[in-house]
Amino acid sequence: MDVDRPDVLLTGLLFYDLVLTGLGKAPTPGEEIWTAGMGCGPGGIANLAVAAARFGLSTSLATVFGDDFYGAYCQDVIGDQEHVDLSLSRTASGWPTPVTVSLAYGDDRALVTHGQEPPYTQDELMREVPEARTALVHLEAEPRAWLAKAAANGTQIYADVGWDPTRRWSRDLLDQLSLCHAFLPNETEAMAYSRTDSAVAALGTLSELVPVVVVTRGGAGAVAVDQTTGEYAEAPALDVGVLDATGAGDVFGASFVAASLGGWPLEERLRFAVLAAGLSVQHHGGALAAPGWYGVDRWWRSLADPDLKQVYGFLADRLPADVGPPVPHAPVTPPIPRTTAGPRAFARQH
Repeated sequence: MDVDRPDVLLTGLLFYDLVLTGLGKAPTPGEEIWTAGMGCGPGGIANLAVAAARFGLSTSLATVFGDDFYGAYCQDVIGDQEHVDLSLSRTASGWPTPVTVSLAYGDDRALVTHGQEPPYTQDELMREVPEARTALVHLEAEPRAWLAKAAANGTQIYADVGWDPTRRWSRDLLDQLSLCHAFLPNETEAMAYSRTDSAVAALGTLSELVPVVVVTRGGAGAVAVDQTTGEYAEAPALDVGVLDATGAGDVFGASFVAASLGGWPLEERLRFAVLAAGLSVQHHGGALAAPGWYGVDRWWRSLADPDLKQVYGFLADRLPADVGPPVPHAPVTPPIPRTTAGPRAFARQH
């Protein structure tokens, strides 16, 4: 891995995710429901990191791990198993790793999280911003100083944004797009921030602020425009059974970046990202549901639908000769980490 100039640079909050699936109905107060499925693994910013690494991108992650069982397990998975560089990360003594319980029901899920503000901010973790080909970021109301430094380094910034609980959808946040190469909101966010009433209209408004815009539409697929090439593209969602939608948007974003770094046409980039996200919702969790090249290759080789075979025919030339070994998915019970205390070789202890 080229740690000095990684393909993807990431920073953000990490979670330990416990996902429960197979609920016959949504739970009500005082009721106990037995579920048919369960999986666990790293979540939050780890979704992007693992998804990118599984597509062969050298990936550097700056995050905070608690010095507890959950933190040690997540470090083992992200660093040792998935080969993400954690030299910018820190292990915080006495700080509990945030834990999220996800109840997947239908095509969506409800989340319950226990956690505290991390003891280090993004800017503290990224005090020395390494040069990178791309950075995947989550825009927040308060701009992060490291983003301007990354942009000044020549890093192409791919950004998304989250739900605004105030429902004000302040356009001030969009000022940060001047630092970005691409913006990948979902349909609701895109329309709210652009003050438009459709995904296509939002695409047009946002494309005046940033070179590449992708608007994801859930079951309706995605639309995108690339001002640098003059391309416009639409891609429908795959017709797949949804086990757990956790992290699908992150898998979409990481896959779009992987295809973009490969120099693919916009339609191929969009269809590839839709495919990767569609494959991910068939497994538990976010990070460990990412298909990687192995998962995409397996899907392509087993594809019998002639129409899809034609639409995704570009994969025949895009798939690498070595797609790697089968990717591990979220276990029901996590193995005991190598250590649950003490400093790690790749995560600074403070």
